[in-house]
Amino acid sequence: MNIVLLEPEIPANTGNIGRTCVATGSTLHLIKPLGFSLAEKELKRAGLDYWPKLKYKVYENYADFLEQNPGARIHFATTKAKKVYTAASFGQDDYIMFGKESAGIPEEILLENQEMCIRIPMIGDIRSLNLGNSVAIVLYEALRQNGFEGMNCEGELHRLRWK
Repeated sequence: MNIVLLEPEIPANTGNIGRTCVATGSTLHLIKPLGFSLAEKELKRAGLDYWPKLKYKVYENYADFLEQNPGARIHFATTKAKKVYTAASFGQDDYIMFGKESAGIPEEILLENQEMCIRIPMIGDIRSLNLGNSVAIVLYEALRQNGFEGMNCEGELHRLRWK
């Protein structure tokens, strides 16, 4: 799977998302401008010691991302979508794009890709969930739809044994 962050602003969110990408074997795509430096302590602290293991790519802008990923099947996560993320059909090599924390994905991009826009249901007048939480929710649904291929689905106890 591929997670795309369009102009992320908060280093801790991107660090947490990077850690999730490492845990799931996903590639992280970062589209500039970034609201932080990739060398920032907060980014590395949130990603812990996983950051060196992260597969990631940085793009100059949205047009550069599209040019370098021709034919990419992109799902656009937005609070403005009509379709719930569980109604989407995710392929193993799909891209899931999330917008910057303060504004989301620009509406011009959403209108150009209406059929691929998805949302996480929420009650009341909540504007949005934390970006890291949103990525985890949608990514794990995509992985579930693909049978968690290549992932460890059984855990071991440290001192005791399961019956």
